[in-house]
This record gives sequence, structure tokens and C-alpha cells, in this order.
Amino acid sequence: MGRILRLYRSSVGKKAVMGVTGLLLFGFVVVHLAGNLKVYLGPASFNSYAEFLREVGAPVFGHSEILWIGRSVLLVALVLHVAAAIQLWLMARAARPVNYRRPVHLEDTYASRTMRWGGAIIFAFVLYHLMHLTWGNAHPAFVPGDPYHNLVRGFQSLGASAAYIVAMIVVGFHIYHGVWSSLQTLGVNQENHERWRRLSAFIAAAIVIGNISIPVAVLTGIVQ
Repeated sequence: MGRILRLYRSSVGKKAVMGVTGLLLFGFVVVHLAGNLKVYLGPASFNSYAEFLREVGAPVFGHSEILWIGRSVLLVALVLHVAAAIQLWLMARAARPVNYRRPVHLEDTYASRTMRWGGAIIFAFVLYHLMHLTWGNAHPAFVPGDPYHNLVRGFQSLGASAAYIVAMIVVGFHIYHGVWSSLQTLGVNQENHERWRRLSAFIAAAIVIGNISIPVAVLTGIVQ
């Protein structure tokens, strides 16, 4: 345990924690999107998927137990990810107390420069998203046990849909830089720089488009 703590106190350890937790959160985003896209198959398919998540692990585990275990793991991963990011930022500031001009490098993209405030926006959105579509205390027409109804009625609100769309764009920038940074850390993108950059951009764009398509489909009446 002491060795692990010593490693975590170093910048290398913190970057490793960010990498592992980031990968876990990225996997959740992909799986979550795949499940949400079932809304296009209609209420029966979408609600069956939601019920499956609550019953997975039966009969060994009780109703929603696996779901809450997964949520707990994701929450811990999110806290560690944010904590490591803040600590790395503070370490960088302490090592460079005086601001200075520096050249703009290829990797110094808009996404990388906005990772910190982007992370704050995503964290706030996650809380709102849970209150809106999971707990229902920010959803005026919430019906327990009817996720399809909750999603459709929720996104019929222009304000809720706009917040979701903006948050997904921020998520896209975050994923783009996160995937790119992970490839760099692993040494994968030392050659064919632009090919890996395009791959990162494609992954981020696919996730953003998939997520944004849902509130847009509700607002335009494609999903109702």
C-alpha cells in the first residue's frame, strides 16, 4: 500500500490514474450510447433494455444490485479522475509559478486548452442528467419505471435538450483530447501522427453525433 501511495504522489502515478479511470469512463460512454440508441426501436425495446440493466445478475444478485455496483465504480472512477486532474494542474502551477510565452505546438489544440473547464461542465452535467432522467427530481413529468416516456418528455423541453447538446459537444472535445493523450502516453502515435489524430477525432465525433441525435429526434418528432 505504501508503494502505491508513493507512486500516486508522483506525476507519473497521477497520470496513470487519469489514464485508467479515463478508459473506464470512456467505456461507459460508449456502452451508454449503445443502450440509448435503442430509443429508435420504440418504447418496448428501450424499456426492456432498461429493465435488463436492473435485473442483470439475477438470481445471484437482487433487483438493481449490479446496476448500483456499476454506478458506484463509475462514481469512484470519476472522483479519482477529477482529483488526479486537479492535483496535476496544481503541481504544474507550482513548478511554473510565473506565466511566460511559449510557442504553439501541434498538440496544443483547443480541446487540450479547455480540458479543465470542460471537465467541470461535464461533472455538473452528470449531476443534472441523473436528477433529470434517473432520479426524476428535475423532471416535471417523470414516471418511475417508464424510461422511454421520461426520455421523450424530458427532451421535448428545448432547454433540457439544449443543455444536453452543449454538454455532448464538450464531452466530444474531452474524449478527443483524452484518446489522443492516451495514445501519446502509450507511444502508439509516435509515427503517422495525423492518422491517429484523425482516429481520435472520428471516435469523438461519432459519440457526439450519436448522443445529439436523440434530443434532435425528439424535438423534430422522429421519436415520440
